[in-house]
Amino acid sequence: MNDSKTNPGNFFENFKFDQELIHPTPRTITAGDVAIYQALFGPRFAVHSDREFARAIGLPDSPIDDLLAFHVVFGKTVPEISLNAIANLGYADGHFGTPVYVGDTITAVSRVIGLKENSDHKSGVVYVRSTGLNQHDEMVVDYVRWVMIRKKSEEPSCTTPLLPNLPKSVPASALIFPYQLRMSGYDLSLAGNHYLWDDYAIGEKIDHVDGMTVEEAEHQMATRLYQNTAKVHFNLHEQLQGRFKRRLIYGGHIISLARALSFNGLSNAFRIVAINGGTHANPTFAGDTIYCWSEVLDKLVIPRRDDIGALRIRTVAVKNKPCGDFPDKGEDGKYHSQVVLDFDYTILMPRMAKRL
Repeated sequence: MNDSKTNPGNFFENFKFDQELIHPTPRTITAGDVAIYQALFGPRFAVHSDREFARAIGLPDSPIDDLLAFHVVFGKTVPEISLNAIANLGYADGHFGTPVYVGDTITAVSRVIGLKENSDHKSGVVYVRSTGLNQHDEMVVDYVRWVMIRKKSEEPSCTTPLLPNLPKSVPASALIFPYQLRMSGYDLSLAGNHYLWDDYAIGEKIDHVDGMTVEEAEHQMATRLYQNTAKVHFNLHEQLQGRFKRRLIYGGHIISLARALSFNGLSNAFRIVAINGGTHANPTFAGDTIYCWSEVLDKLVIPRRDDIGALRIRTVAVKNKPCGDFPDKGEDGKYHSQVVLDFDYTILMPRMAKRL
């Protein structure tokens, strides 16, 4: 009789189409979580830094960083979805809903929306839609991701490939943001620069200039902050037997670094409202220095609002190479070897505010 009380994690064969996964344990957000996130990434966006600034634009308090909320929900999903992951491959159709504040309690649930076994029969790709809810059952984050997961056996699976139909981007009509936002109270002198929605052009590229080196302890501390238990980030003894002989940095760590670095050029991009897509192009390890650049892909008009607009932004993170020449894909369509992240997301930005 096998009476093991430990959780080995799910393998590809354990997932079924339309399966619902309820993720333990709920997480109450504390001021300590916010402080640690600040210490690790140093984001400077005014709405998340200044309670009075947030109140001036109609919010009840300063919300936690949007990506901290995303990572907490992501971390909840790891034990049931990606404990045995080889790699997290991408994101799509992500929505940020009700802002998260200190004291809120977050729970997460996921549904399997796609399955595809790889041709070598050693692994497969699982597509899931994960939703984070606060204590009032209000959606705070909802997104699709797909992850490559090991199989228990190399015997061919009888699972018929099922792939979800995912949108290329989240349309303006589907963006969610606090209805009480009022940009008349947005103070550009406190936010950091005077560039508003109308000052950006489709196709414009911005080199964010600054770089940040990742230390071994930092990326592990960040991943523990989200209660993300994926083995590839922590277990050096096990990873020494693997392909890279090192612990991989959680891809979300690079997303947060890139977002923090993007302040230099996009400081008025005060809220993320959608994730349109994302690719972890190459692995990152401790000791790598991250730089990034962004491109404005689209400008979205918010229905019935002339004081606020949305920008669809593509931020590309690069390791150990400044981004003055905007490193990207080569003529063969493959990413430059030092590109580690290609992140397509939508942000809110004032169209009018208190001028400097």
